[in-house]
Amino acid sequence: MSQAGVRLVFLGAPGAGKGTQAKAFQEKFSVPQISTGDILRTNVAKGTPLGLKAKSFMDAGDLVPDDLIIAMMESELGGRDSYILDGFPRTVAQAEALDALLTRLGHPLTAVVQFDCDREALIARLTGRWTNPRTGRTYHSEFNPPRVAGIDDDAGGPIVQRKDDSREVVAERLATYDEKTAPLVAYYEGTGLLVRIDALKPIDEVTAEIFAAIEARTKAVRT
Repeated sequence: MSQAGVRLVFLGAPGAGKGTQAKAFQEKFSVPQISTGDILRTNVAKGTPLGLKAKSFMDAGDLVPDDLIIAMMESELGGRDSYILDGFPRTVAQAEALDALLTRLGHPLTAVVQFDCDREALIARLTGRWTNPRTGRTYHSEFNPPRVAGIDDDAGGPIVQRKDDSREVVAERLATYDEKTAPLVAYYEGTGLLVRIDALKPIDEVTAEIFAAIEARTKAVRT
């Protein structure tokens, strides 16, 4: 599959494996993963006009408005032919704004990949995660445990469980996803762009399934 002109959105609840699969796609096809959080931080750090506007909202403890986020996205995506969006859009309103932006750019989405995952499996994935706070390396008590419990395999220092990975916080994060982000699935089903992936399968099988689905879609577009 050629990487040219592949524009994707990855959708799924926290813990569904979107980041892992975006990295696999990026490594195989050189399609960059774009994070709106990174774009926002870069604009703020550089003091761009958009960044200064965004900072005024952030300093006040408010969410950055969608129109500012979209303006930053336009600057970032305008010169790109291929990318994966992970973490954006988060709401139907943002999806509609993104569609309007990509129509202006003449670069519509190739597909929207929905990572389907059972709720209890998501909780197990998230609450079992442990991290080395110094290096960022992650482990999982069930799926990828360290050789010695509580100790990083390489650095030798302690690994910890972040507050965000406690069962209470995980439940809250998933509830927020259900309320705000899950309606995107229905939205993109209506556009015909949605591709559903069984995210409970082994990582390599999920990767292969995504590659095959995107290959089929790009061939259909070419014909």
